[in-house]
Amino acid sequence: MMSSLVADAQAEHPWEEYLNEVMTAEDAESESWERTYELLCELEQHPLNVNHVAREQLEQLPFLSAQQIEELMEYLYRYGPMKSLGELRMIRSLDDSQRHLLTYIIYIDESELADTKRHLRLKDVTKYGRHELMASARVPFYERKGDREGYLGPPYRHWLRYQFTYGDEVKLGLVAAQDAGEPFFAGRNRWGYDYYSPYLQLRHLGSLETLVLGCYRVSMGMGLVMNNGFSLGKVAMLQTLGRSSSGIRGHSSRSDSYLQGTAATLRLSKSLSATAFLSWRAMDATLNKDSTVSTILTTGYHRTETEMQKKHNLQAIKTGGSLRYQRWGLHLGVNALYTHLDRTLQPNTSVLYREHYPQGTDFLNTSLDYGYTNFRVSLNGETAIDKEGHLATINSLSWRLSDELSMVALQRFYSYSYTSLDAQSYSDGGHVQNESGVYLGLTWQPSPKWRVAYYADYAYFPWAKYQVSFSSQAWDHLLQLSHTSRRWTIAARYRLRMKQQDNQDKTALVDRWAHRARLSAEYSGNSFGCRTQLDGGYCAYDAEEWGVMLSQHLSYVHRWLRLNAGLGYFHTTSYDSRVYHYEQAPLYTYAMTQFYGEGIRYWLMARINIGRHLMLTAKWGVTDYFDRNTIGSSYQQIDASSQSDLDVQLRWKF
Repeated sequence: MMSSLVADAQAEHPWEEYLNEVMTAEDAESESWERTYELLCELEQHPLNVNHVAREQLEQLPFLSAQQIEELMEYLYRYGPMKSLGELRMIRSLDDSQRHLLTYIIYIDESELADTKRHLRLKDVTKYGRHELMASARVPFYERKGDREGYLGPPYRHWLRYQFTYGDEVKLGLVAAQDAGEPFFAGRNRWGYDYYSPYLQLRHLGSLETLVLGCYRVSMGMGLVMNNGFSLGKVAMLQTLGRSSSGIRGHSSRSDSYLQGTAATLRLSKSLSATAFLSWRAMDATLNKDSTVSTILTTGYHRTETEMQKKHNLQAIKTGGSLRYQRWGLHLGVNALYTHLDRTLQPNTSVLYREHYPQGTDFLNTSLDYGYTNFRVSLNGETAIDKEGHLATINSLSWRLSDELSMVALQRFYSYSYTSLDAQSYSDGGHVQNESGVYLGLTWQPSPKWRVAYYADYAYFPWAKYQVSFSSQAWDHLLQLSHTSRRWTIAARYRLRMKQQDNQDKTALVDRWAHRARLSAEYSGNSFGCRTQLDGGYCAYDAEEWGVMLSQHLSYVHRWLRLNAGLGYFHTTSYDSRVYHYEQAPLYTYAMTQFYGEGIRYWLMARINIGRHLMLTAKWGVTDYFDRNTIGSSYQQIDASSQSDLDVQLRWKF
């Protein structure tokens, strides 16, 4: 008998509410948050058996702290396999919202309790494995300028996703994707889709903990050497409390941040593991006149002749790994990454802020990550150097003062000369380079119904940045309050942010202050739910700029039918005061959109379960602008004040 709340058709996806709660404007524009969304979507569709879960798998969850992971692993070690998800209440450090989130991502299969160390057998894999085939398409009801002249392919975006799973031991899959305007079975895409991502992931093969062939992702330490896993946003930091993450997993999404080849993690002893990987892949790049590389591209677009000429201009070999010791709450890891490019990376360094961009053909990064975790205190850190000896370090300390109050302090120093092509960690400026700063966060939960979160972050940038010609600094503050009852969740957020920027003459810096606020009220019934949300922003630089969006979301579930709908009105004075809107979408489709100007956005989505194996999803969305006769620019320009799209998705499980 399987114990899980994943099958509860009455519930909405609470992790979508979590993303909406912790995302800031900068997170919304980050590709890493799209990967976080796809990971949570994947885990909901293919949950983990908590009695077989590894620490590295729990570290993939962006809402658990190191203390919570340690306490959960300790509970399983001390008391043996869980028999019901109600035992999550024995994990004291988990709050009610986190327990609720976990019930959508983990499950308990009682038939496996007596054999927690089962061996992987081919006949069991073929007999009990599950297949999932998904086809998705977006049909635009408008014409872009590029559709008439410029784009090489049809205006439809479509993709296929196949995955075979056997528990969490075997995953075999293929993702094939096509962006609108890209040639299909034509030109340089004569093999069909523009993008393919095949992968095979095996786990628990004796001392071989994980083996991945094909496309995959790697996370090491706190990301100073390599991290193409989940994001470390400022609000999310209040829940993860600055912990590190290490592991490998198959790349089952459509993002361009991945490695290609093979990777493996070997369990050398109970407390010692080793990870090694080797990758070779072609990458998009803009070339200089002398055939060196000006820019490495990650958009993945190949719609025009110009974009197609940049496809696979660069070959990259990446190899590295880590040796990690973990016991009694202590962890210590040594990480390394070597990258070789077949063309010299030579960006335009005549502009001051680009002077320290990565250059050359060979890159080497090594680091030491370290930490200690117990029920109350968690220390995590990583210190890295590049080939030239330039330094980057990040260190965090979290302290659970009581069951109600916790705090996290984080310090980082990234030399303006430190270079890494694959680093991704906590930062204000978006890069592991040219930044030092201190972050302080507090979370207070005086009762199960009330939660208060606050952070303050200071960053100093010693070298010039884009639109900043001198050393500069930034301040960021956020206060968030939420009240949750059985059916209602009321939340409020206020954010004050200051960044320095060049004045018009570029002779001095001026402080640019931005205020953002949000009020939301959400009701969750057995079959009906709704959320009303008001987002607003105000900033002053050359002139006063403001923006506001009022949105309403509705949901209804009845047996085999799920309906979602949304309506929003937005009005902003400029692009700088733009607002962001998150809405439900078909599976594995990230729907975070930015709006500026004046207009309305409305959409309707229906999800129909046809028997036990088929699911059909259709979403119709429309954006009407009141202040313009054209939408977009260049090849994306639409000669109308309105645009509407139809998303269709069919999933077959067998």
